[in-house]
Amino acid sequence: MDGIRVATGLGRGARAQPELAAAAVTRAAARAHIKSARSVILFLTHHFASDPKPALRAAARAASCTQITGCTAAGILTEEEWILDAPAAAAMVLAGPCYLDHVHKADEDAILSLATPGDLSADWLDAGYRRVGTVAGDIAGRGPFRVWSGGQIRREGRAEVALRGLQASLGASQGVRALTSPIEVAEVQGYDVLKLGHYPALNVLVQALPIGVREMDRIPLHLIMGGVTFGDPATAIKEGRYRLNHIVAANVSEQSITFAERLTRGERLFWAMRDTLAAERDMRGTIEKTAQALSGPPDCALLFPCAGRGPHFYGNRDRDLELLTHHFPGLPVIGTYGNGEIGPLDEANHLYQYSAVLGLLRGSAIEAP
Repeated sequence: MDGIRVATGLGRGARAQPELAAAAVTRAAARAHIKSARSVILFLTHHFASDPKPALRAAARAASCTQITGCTAAGILTEEEWILDAPAAAAMVLAGPCYLDHVHKADEDAILSLATPGDLSADWLDAGYRRVGTVAGDIAGRGPFRVWSGGQIRREGRAEVALRGLQASLGASQGVRALTSPIEVAEVQGYDVLKLGHYPALNVLVQALPIGVREMDRIPLHLIMGGVTFGDPATAIKEGRYRLNHIVAANVSEQSITFAERLTRGERLFWAMRDTLAAERDMRGTIEKTAQALSGPPDCALLFPCAGRGPHFYGNRDRDLELLTHHFPGLPVIGTYGNGEIGPLDEANHLYQYSAVLGLLRGSAIEAP
């Protein structure tokens, strides 16, 4: 049996031209030592969103296949480089026993899942498959957005393909610094949390902030969020069993906090803050834990960081990508910077924000030498 053939390529230019997609596929095919691909994952920067069809046709010709899946995004990445500020294409070619396929009922293979912001639904997310993917986006977060599979733009704004012939291990790094332990939500009114434990929610938040942040004229709410825990609250933070809930407003007169998602009385919430060192530490642990679940070293990887977490967060470098390529030198990696990240949480699929979702893939159909 032929072994897995997988590689990536980039195409970058001054304008969003179809030749960039063709160049990305051609470079990937040359690195994989193949003349034609069985499947292609193709991501394009938001510059292509108005009309990606010419780029898809050019990629199909270069790959000699039509099984092409991908989306437009605020930025793209491979193991070589990340690109946010220029028209570009990133391609991963698959050949040999691994390929992209239609999703079947009760599928056990991991499902590459892509959606536009307006077409992402809870029913689709919770279909029962193990999903890994991203929400298509642009820098402004307003669109247009495009998603494709089988080389065709999906009118429904969603695409899902099974990763056949590949053993997949999935993980996610939320990478926040916990400011408190989990506290019981004691009083709620709509989207407003009035009390945590016996104290007003805003008062608990202010007391939890680092002194330097507490003394600012205005609290940087965009860096602070609540973490809602699952299971045993004593170990939930350490084990990553929490979902982040974003702050909409701090209400001084009521001493309450308005959240983006409703909370329920009795849930446990801890205050957290976005922090680069915590994010790096958490990503390192995510890579190690995800790798341990594979039967051997990965053959390729999918990496989906939030557009608000990548180079903009780390200071013009992407530490998530750097940590992954340092851990696995030469590993083919492809991904995007999106408006949300799709991955596992508490044995279900979850839509993350300000996080990085990782899929490590190993050829499962390769015969032992």
